[in-house]
Amino acid sequence: MPRQARKGRPSGAKKQQRGPKSDYFTQPGKRGSVIVLRKPIGNRATAKVCGVMPTRVHAKMLIGQLERAESVVKDLFMEATDDGIEALEAVLAACCKETLEKGPKVRQLEETDEVAD
Repeated sequence: MPRQARKGRPSGAKKQQRGPKSDYFTQPGKRGSVIVLRKPIGNRATAKVCGVMPTRVHAKMLIGQLERAESVVKDLFMEATDDGIEALEAVLAACCKETLEKGPKVRQLEETDEVAD
């Protein structure tokens, strides 16, 4: 008697390959903000905080922008010199600023709280 095939995947089917996984990920922050981090690379032991965005939409925009600038940023993430760290901070600050300017407008709660007092 012939042996029956296993149930599940057909024998000729292969797994679909996804695109390369991003090195960036998000975590929830205080007061609804979203923290954007990069996986450890080089001699780093912990993830690097790339920015704190007010919404998830802003965080996704920042991740997209950082992925486009990966050719410059990737080398800076591995730098351990003071100049390399300063350059990385400057790139991250510029990306965060541009994302906040181009992204959806967000009402600033801190400014309205100060006016009410």
